[in-house]
Amino acid sequence: MHIFRSIEEIAEKLPNAVVTIGNFDGVHLGHREIFRRVKREAAAIGGVSLVITFIPHPIKMLGVKKGFRLISTYAEKETLLEASGIDYLLIIPFTGEFASISAERFVRDILVGTIGVRKLIIGYDYAFGKNRQGDVTMLRRMGEELGFTVDMLEPITSGDLVYSSTAVRQMVAEGDVRGVVRLLGRHFSVGGTVVHGRQRGKGLGFPTANLQTDKELIPKPGVYAVKVKVEETTYDGACNIGDNPTFGNGSLSIEVFIFDFDGDIYGREVRLYFVDRIRDEVTFPNPQVLQEAIARDVARCRELLRDVAIIEYQEYLAEEAP
Repeated sequence: MHIFRSIEEIAEKLPNAVVTIGNFDGVHLGHREIFRRVKREAAAIGGVSLVITFIPHPIKMLGVKKGFRLISTYAEKETLLEASGIDYLLIIPFTGEFASISAERFVRDILVGTIGVRKLIIGYDYAFGKNRQGDVTMLRRMGEELGFTVDMLEPITSGDLVYSSTAVRQMVAEGDVRGVVRLLGRHFSVGGTVVHGRQRGKGLGFPTANLQTDKELIPKPGVYAVKVKVEETTYDGACNIGDNPTFGNGSLSIEVFIFDFDGDIYGREVRLYFVDRIRDEVTFPNPQVLQEAIARDVARCRELLRDVAIIEYQEYLAEEAP
């Protein structure tokens, strides 16, 4: 996948470009269906597939929703888009100046004049441009004038399940990491760097790795059964998210006890794949009771994880390549 990090990087029109536009936060199953459609239509006309997205997310720049948290980091989104088999990705810096561009100018100057769009595929509720004037009616009118077609996709569902980034956000925030796999098509994951903590886990007989991450959306505090990827090796583990109320830390931390691992992990990159939620975070009367609870958590996690294989983008998208 070739990435353009600004409109100015596109030196010439793309051949028979089939384009979709959106934020695609989380790259969930609904997004994947859009990408499949874009790739299929591009192949049918001997063209290329292009995804247009924005950094930062417009909601972040405009500040219209307090507490809004991205499902994926921008780096994760790029990785997932590449795994989807898209030919080109255009990342447009979403600035105040860009936000003021009219939808008509965006279509005329950028989609047609710079990219050379032949077909545009959008979701049923998508609109863009100043005051969200770029709806399907306007796009089809301009398409007739400028020589491109517009396909609008209805809501993408499975039974009564509607795929949406909002639903993913809500489920992860509530700790439903097992249920969210139905929307994402993969296990929700958090990557980061292992940093030094307070060493309390080691004193309790369960040394933990403390994760520092750029991820905005973190599951609800509690104990989780996780798969832990250290470089190319995967281990089982138990993860605690919270402020360690027994010790009164007061600040949120992500700590993971990696089963059957005793290597030096400080400063290394790891990724946690959340499989299931075990319990809420609890204040225990003393460290001994906490130690007993952790032992039960570890036993439960070992049982849950025994026959589980993590689902990540390389696996779940491989068979979908055109």
